[in-house]
Amino acid sequence: MLLRLSCVSKSSKSSVESESDTASSSPPSFESSSPSIDDDRGTDPAAYKWCAALGGVGFLETAYLSYLKFTDTDAFCPTGGASCTTILTSGYSYVFGFPLPLFGMLAYGLVTTIGLQLGAKKMAFGLDKTDGEMIIIGTTTSMAAASAYFLYILSTEFPEESCLYCLTSAVLSFSLFFITLKNLGFEKIIKMLGSQLCIASLVVLALSASYKTVQPVSSSQRTLLYAQANDQTLKVEPLSGTRLKWMSESLAENEIPYVATEITKESSPLAISLARHLHSIGAKLYGAFWCSHCLDQKEMFGREAAKILDYVECFPNGVKQGTKMADACYDIKLEGFPTWEINGQVLSGEKQLSELAILSGMKPEDLSQQN
Repeated sequence: MLLRLSCVSKSSKSSVESESDTASSSPPSFESSSPSIDDDRGTDPAAYKWCAALGGVGFLETAYLSYLKFTDTDAFCPTGGASCTTILTSGYSYVFGFPLPLFGMLAYGLVTTIGLQLGAKKMAFGLDKTDGEMIIIGTTTSMAAASAYFLYILSTEFPEESCLYCLTSAVLSFSLFFITLKNLGFEKIIKMLGSQLCIASLVVLALSASYKTVQPVSSSQRTLLYAQANDQTLKVEPLSGTRLKWMSESLAENEIPYVATEITKESSPLAISLARHLHSIGAKLYGAFWCSHCLDQKEMFGREAAKILDYVECFPNGVKQGTKMADACYDIKLEGFPTWEINGQVLSGEKQLSELAILSGMKPEDLSQQN
């Protein structure tokens, strides 16, 4: 009978026995089939850098809108018209009495900060990667919920208006939200789904409560302030061509006596020539005593030229409950103030003198030749 033997050194034998003892004493381990919240698999640092970049763009936009709020300045509308200012100065531009862009600045700033840290894999303030992911998904979820809410407001309360700033912010918010979702992966999102739904619900409830319990800042309160008793000069805040639907609703809440506006600028020969030409062709300027841009339009012409214009005051008896516009203003179906009627055309908004010259058939180069 043959036996198969193998030679093992003493040290090797001890090693084998040690490994055997260790294996027998160690409990079996089972790897989880699903990654934990701290698992790095499925996350891409580059995606967080994109979040930081988009958050930076949003921060700059909301910083600009916040500046407009605090300085009472009209927004520059790249698409033209008065829609931007109409929406940005409405009661929906405040949340619990604070300007809405401030909340946007905080949200975009937080996303930018955390995105940069996650992208560089260097967390600060004692946070770890899990904390950063929780913060960024919570913030982007709240931003997406708020954007969806405000898009609903735009479609229902301002159906004929457009606001490039509002739409840009919505695109940025949804982009940040979906980039974050895609980067975290399905398993992590499932684990966070409950908290995400809670955050979105709280945002919608908070916004709804704000607009129900807080008195909105009416358009009239933002477009007219007071008439000084000593000289009866109307002081107004800037507002571009207020839409009549919103105007009629807000002005009905106030009683505003008519006061005469004062033009302080001296007219140039060019402005006087244009005013005479507009008068000769029957052009009319429709406005309201409380409208700041109507006053600005007259200031373009100056004191002497403004008196030559055929100006139609749409609220000659002031504003109070039940007040109606003058019939002449209703007849041409005004959409805002100021409005020009030139050669059968009804044109809303302020117009430069050169533009009025072209619209009225008067060449701009001819203006400087007339006195």
